[in-house]
Amino acid sequence: SRPLKTNNHTKYIENITKYCNVFNGECNKRCKNPVETERKFRMKPKSPPSHKQTHLLYQDLLEQLNPKDPLLLLAGKLSWELFEREFAPLYAERGRPAKSVRLMVGLLLLKQIENLSDERVVEAWTRNPYYQAFCGMEYFQWKFPCDPSELVHFRKRIGEAGLEKIFQASVALFEKKALEDDVVVDTTVQEKNITFPTDTKLRVKAMECCWKIAEKENLALRRSYRRELKTIRRVIRFNKGKKKEDRKKVAAAIRRVKTMANALLRDVERKLPEVACLTWKSELALCRQVINQERRDKNKIYSFHEPEACCIAKGKEHKKYEFGSKAAIAMTKTSCIIVGVKSFSRNEYDGDTLKTILPQVEKIMGKAPRRALCDRGFRGRKRVGDTTIILPESPSPNASEYAKRKARKDFGRRSAIEPVIGHLKSDFRLARNYLKGTIGDAINLLMSATAFNCAKWMKAVVQSLFFALVVLCKFIRRNDDHMATAA
Repeated sequence: SRPLKTNNHTKYIENITKYCNVFNGECNKRCKNPVETERKFRMKPKSPPSHKQTHLLYQDLLEQLNPKDPLLLLAGKLSWELFEREFAPLYAERGRPAKSVRLMVGLLLLKQIENLSDERVVEAWTRNPYYQAFCGMEYFQWKFPCDPSELVHFRKRIGEAGLEKIFQASVALFEKKALEDDVVVDTTVQEKNITFPTDTKLRVKAMECCWKIAEKENLALRRSYRRELKTIRRVIRFNKGKKKEDRKKVAAAIRRVKTMANALLRDVERKLPEVACLTWKSELALCRQVINQERRDKNKIYSFHEPEACCIAKGKEHKKYEFGSKAAIAMTKTSCIIVGVKSFSRNEYDGDTLKTILPQVEKIMGKAPRRALCDRGFRGRKRVGDTTIILPESPSPNASEYAKRKARKDFGRRSAIEPVIGHLKSDFRLARNYLKGTIGDAINLLMSATAFNCAKWMKAVVQSLFFALVVLCKFIRRNDDHMATAA
């Protein structure tokens, strides 16, 4: 073979060494900080071309669609360049090419507006030309825009701060209408996608976790209790009668489940090697807490895959307890535009949520609200920052009729937030949160509020077009009447 020149060969070796050092540095970075890897190890998406070139075979997508469709009008109103500029630092300069920011943000908005899952929104995108035009496609596409898991990675990449920027853009759609002096604040529960927790269910889950650890570590258990557990669960399920003997049987079976779970956990902990004990430390601690927690304990675990979920009682007759996270929502008093949302990992007192959500409202609106109308659950707070907290109360004997009428009107508007929360839950995926962890709570809440604002804006556009058409028809009819009278 032809020999390499010395200088070229030396340069080639130097380049290879440099590349290996860079690659090793990236690998070490990925091992040390996997969260940062998730955010960074993906190349920036290509920026759209500055000039538009027509296709030889396909017709432009926008030329075939109704330009007055609310979704297309919303696409023209949103600032997609702002999203691309804000999210650009989250991508690396090299790596696998990413999907465009407009495509991913558009899919997230469509998912919440249409109340679809990640899988369903990707399928619906291939069938709906308006969805494709909303996401910036110039020609109709037959293939999936991305894998549904790409939406999961994109949500992790931009995080709560990125979703807050999208929510702020949805508030900016209304311009001056969103800059009111008074806001209405209320709290609700964002339920997690978990089964109704009982002590027996959770202890059975702990036993299943112990079986999984023993299987992966090849442990020979003294006894697995699988057969006995099946019999005991049958007793608990089918002996819930009114007879005293049945109640005794069920109580004894529940105690037996706790005994078996404790024995199985101790057996696994005894036989695990020291290295394996460190590997499974968090799982074993979770099992121990679940098995030994009692009914009246505080900071209980209600789910294995969602240990952050807490039990919240909101005084509902049809649903005494809800399991999830508390969410605070603030909207403008007159126009009912959502201008602030915050998720809390624990069951905070309603009054304590004000010091978190009111600064967010001030950041989004550019000014602090003058008054915040709240219900009696916020008792104990009269003022937070520059905002006065107004609570329902009986008027003083010396109050004038005007003051009474004004207070009655204000608190009538306070109750307007209740149907808004109902729409968030029934139409925009707030009723049950399928995203994992506390960050999933915050993301789902922000996207629900963003979708509500976008849907409200689109509805207002449709109504304005309809009213303009009505006025035009009345004007034409009046002119015809004048011409008939003159003739």
